[in-house]
Amino acid sequence: QRSCAVRSWIGEWLCARGLTHIDHLRYTLTVREIVGDSMAPITAQIRGNAALFASSLRLRLASGRATHSGNRNQGRLALWTPVLFAAGIGGYFTLPLEPSLWWGIAALSASGLGAFSLHRRRGSAFFAMLASLIIAAGFTTVQVHNAAVMAPVLERKIGPVAVSGRVIRVEPSEKGYRLTLDQIAIDRLGPDQIPGRLRISVRSQRGPPNPGDNVSGRAILQPPPSPSLPGGYDFARKAWFERIGAVGFALGGMTISENPASTSWRIRLAELRLTLTQRIAAGIGDRDGIGPVATALMTGERRSIPEETLANMRDSGLAHLLAISGLHIGLVAGLLFFAVRLGLAMIEPVALRYPIKKVAALGAILGAFAYLLISGATIPTQRAFLMVSIVMLAVMIDRTAISMRLVALSAMAVLLAAPESLLSASFQMSFAAVVGLVAIYEVTASRMSAMRQRGGIFGSRIGLFIVATLLTTLVASLATAPFAIYHFNRIALYGLMANLVAVPVMAMWIMPLGIISFLLMPAGLESLALVPMGWGISIVLDIAESVATLPGSVALVPAMPTAGLVIVAIGGIWLCVLRNRIRLCALPVITAGFMTILLVKAPDIIINRDGGLVAINLGGGRVVMSPGNGNGFERDMWQRRLAVDSPDPWPSGGIDRVSRIGCDPSGCITEIAGKTVAIVSDPVSAIEDCRRADYIILLTRIPRRLCDDERVVLSTFHIWRDGAHAIRFGPEGPTVETSRERRGDRPWSRVSDKRRQYIE
Repeated sequence: QRSCAVRSWIGEWLCARGLTHIDHLRYTLTVREIVGDSMAPITAQIRGNAALFASSLRLRLASGRATHSGNRNQGRLALWTPVLFAAGIGGYFTLPLEPSLWWGIAALSASGLGAFSLHRRRGSAFFAMLASLIIAAGFTTVQVHNAAVMAPVLERKIGPVAVSGRVIRVEPSEKGYRLTLDQIAIDRLGPDQIPGRLRISVRSQRGPPNPGDNVSGRAILQPPPSPSLPGGYDFARKAWFERIGAVGFALGGMTISENPASTSWRIRLAELRLTLTQRIAAGIGDRDGIGPVATALMTGERRSIPEETLANMRDSGLAHLLAISGLHIGLVAGLLFFAVRLGLAMIEPVALRYPIKKVAALGAILGAFAYLLISGATIPTQRAFLMVSIVMLAVMIDRTAISMRLVALSAMAVLLAAPESLLSASFQMSFAAVVGLVAIYEVTASRMSAMRQRGGIFGSRIGLFIVATLLTTLVASLATAPFAIYHFNRIALYGLMANLVAVPVMAMWIMPLGIISFLLMPAGLESLALVPMGWGISIVLDIAESVATLPGSVALVPAMPTAGLVIVAIGGIWLCVLRNRIRLCALPVITAGFMTILLVKAPDIIINRDGGLVAINLGGGRVVMSPGNGNGFERDMWQRRLAVDSPDPWPSGGIDRVSRIGCDPSGCITEIAGKTVAIVSDPVSAIEDCRRADYIILLTRIPRRLCDDERVVLSTFHIWRDGAHAIRFGPEGPTVETSRERRGDRPWSRVSDKRRQYIE
């Protein structure tokens, strides 16, 4: 009995210390030192069984480690739910044809029945069915949402026509303002042809109408524009989910009706945002672009920010400071939490009788919700508000919030409310940054706590703040880099240096004064906080300009294919969600995703949706674009897609010997892949160009007998039918990619009946 008791006690003692090696056991199992001389008779027996005991203990500990490792990942399987849900949404948007609603319902029902029938076994088949159920749920959700927002879309350009409607949103622009209208009436259109909403630009020096006003005037309208190049930004898809079926510009100003329309809470909120924007701009002044930046931080209105300021913020890696997201919502909620708690703590009866910490958490939630509404409730703001609310709710119920689950819950909430947001850069970059930061702080939290206990330079509060700022900026930059490459084709190389200085100014100076200015507005004293707030904004803008003008501050990267972005995203989630060493297997996956950039061949010639803008890729980082003052947005997008800082001047006469391209008012002729390509814009030169060139691109109408159809790569008919074109020339001949092919036959890309007849 003594032998068994001692053996059990020694086993527990060894397990507590993790001793599994036989040498450690022989060194430790000196019975005289552990139990005294009274146990000497059983010393030989214990030593004889030492090897067997150590081997058994080693196997049990190894098995325990494997089980513990599996349990660590098993508890995080639920974090893949929003990933699978997003896969269903993404699958819907990749289809070339609009699927029937029964597709999603049938897939949801079949996978649900399959998962229910296998729920007792809990094997791999059950989890496969469960995953398919979540994917089908995402697919069905976006289908239902698409049916809910369905509204007529203008089929063709019309005007001038009389237009009237109710203002629901006012946005300032460079030369006037932009209105979004509902309750629309348009001449020459029947009730079933009138869009749900209309966005119209107005050039006027007079003040804009208020949300809720009825306005009328004459305007030229057209359908929401298609992408300016195949695979580019699709404004028509965004407009479809906002129920905007037409865009245009007013001929003169818009007349405001005497009797405003009845208003809803959304209209009143839009009017409040407009009033706050005007008061902020008046209180801080518009000196060197400071006023527009202040309104962007407080009300989310960014359209008045000068283009130079936006460029400096992007190139310095500080553009995230202009988008109201986790930093801003977290600062507002945190400042309100500590202010309310401090104020209540100073009242002794309240502090002794009531849970002031929970009251402060409730005040932080209410303040963050008010800021969410005032700032426009964008996708990053919604995500940040949901996470902050769950954290504060955990404080109120005395529970510890699990950060990665917070991210998963927030992602599911946003995708359920607006599934189309999955395709937006704001959703992707916002959640990528948060997932990366949560994952890195899960790993480094204990080490930072140990640094704090050890003290020293890095253990002090200032040292930890510097370390945390550097780590946060580095991780956020790396996490958002693939999405910045995909959407913007650029990476700010000095963002770490700029954020190290600018983020403390934003956190400790600008945002606290912004909150104080909100509190002073009812008394009309907001200028007391807005003026010093402007000083802080001026410092941030100076930092942005200084960093952006450094040589090599921005790296231009060619466009990443969609498949490559998906591979990188899956690898990144794998790396951040799993906790054991298997997470390192994600690194080759991420590398493979980035390597897909090398598989993309840039177009040799790009032509926009109306044939008014042409770009010729000369290779070696050089590109020329046709002249013209318009199409500024398209020019900028093409430069970014081709990874070109600025285009070369358009050849005005003769042939450039370096680029081997010559242009005149009648067109251009160039050599690509050993073939002569003529771009004809004048019928007079068509006869000569059609005789000399191997391939012909017709930007004007000419008789078909003048050019051989086999050599005509593109004509005005193709542009009218298919939109923007990207042409690549190779040994086998030209390869043409069109915007219509990339978009498919979807509700936001539907064409008129007449054009459909030509397509069919």
